[in-house]
Amino acid sequence: MRARIARLIVDRMLDQFPVRAVYPDGTVRGRGGPVLEIVRPTAMFERLARSPKVGLGEAYQAGDWRAGDGTDLAELLTPFAARVAQLVPRPLLTFRRLVEQRLPSRQRNTPAGARSNIRAHYDLSNALFGAFLDPGMTYSSALFDHSDEDLEAAQHRKVERILDQAEVGAGTRLLEIGIGWGTLAIAAARRGARVTGITLSTEQLQLARKRVAEAGMTDRVDLRLQDYRAVTGSYDAVVSVEMIEAVGEEYWPEYFRTIDRLLAPGGSVALQAILMEHDRMLATRTSYGWIQKYIFPGGLIPSRTAIDETLATHTTLVVEDDFRFGADYAETLRRWRRNFTANWQAVRAEGFDETFRRTWEFYLAYCEAGFASGYLDVAQLRLTQLSGSENIDSTTRSLPGAAAR
Repeated sequence: MRARIARLIVDRMLDQFPVRAVYPDGTVRGRGGPVLEIVRPTAMFERLARSPKVGLGEAYQAGDWRAGDGTDLAELLTPFAARVAQLVPRPLLTFRRLVEQRLPSRQRNTPAGARSNIRAHYDLSNALFGAFLDPGMTYSSALFDHSDEDLEAAQHRKVERILDQAEVGAGTRLLEIGIGWGTLAIAAARRGARVTGITLSTEQLQLARKRVAEAGMTDRVDLRLQDYRAVTGSYDAVVSVEMIEAVGEEYWPEYFRTIDRLLAPGGSVALQAILMEHDRMLATRTSYGWIQKYIFPGGLIPSRTAIDETLATHTTLVVEDDFRFGADYAETLRRWRRNFTANWQAVRAEGFDETFRRTWEFYLAYCEAGFASGYLDVAQLRLTQLSGSENIDSTTRSLPGAAAR
């Protein structure tokens, strides 16, 4: 019964969408376009009925549906991403609370929870990430100069731009929160900076230290297995690339307070952050989605509004530059997915099965569709401390209007 009801809802939705859904019996729904081949309708609709935010991805993992011959998976998902706010008919929104799962408490980003969440993704296998990332092992959006540019060159441009944004140069005491596999730390050290980098991933740390040593930068780079909340000292610049998404809304104030505390007077902060519109963030922040269940436990993408409000209420920091390049992330993800597919045999040799392959195909295509549709964006944000900030107490920061500064 639940599957039949779900099918009625989905068929009605498909009739308004520029896709072509094909059932096993030859029934076709949709207005034409990329082909959605439904392999096991009952199983698929049962998953959707049980958990709308998780069921579509789980159905793909299980092989209940696939992109039709000649249809790219991200191209198929993009129309849905572009209309995500209209996917559920308005009269049914009142029942959403009955089927949506709440975020599990075990995924809270306490110091212990954050270690568990980070390791669940980043400690899977360095060889896995090496199979689809560029040779520099940069796992964040590249910045392309032209559409056919080499991925490694585009990643290098991204790294250099954010280091410029943070004014990193000779003698800079730099803190990097979330080191990846060491590419940015090495680039900063080559500029003459002294780098402290932290991560919660043992796999990342091991390879990053090896790469730093091979680059001859061990005297300038100190990489640690450490939570951002435990860092002490004073730094002229703080850089964090796509780390805030793993912090969790509950801990955004502590994350930014920590950066504020560690930043030396006159210093600057550069963050690369995935962003979504504020109304969508508010609508989804407490519900459990497929990405959180299978890819990034404990994760939440912020809005620019949420960042501004957190800074104004809890810190002396303010955003003074906002550079957006969301279309470049769609292209980055397209390249990663292409590499993942081409190198699947090497990934499988690491012990990953066909369900994992479909999981990561869906993850990469799902994210690509989000950026291609404009549902998601990515920005490099430059933050500085307000002048005279030592005279601004927490009460002043909490006044109504503080967020507008």
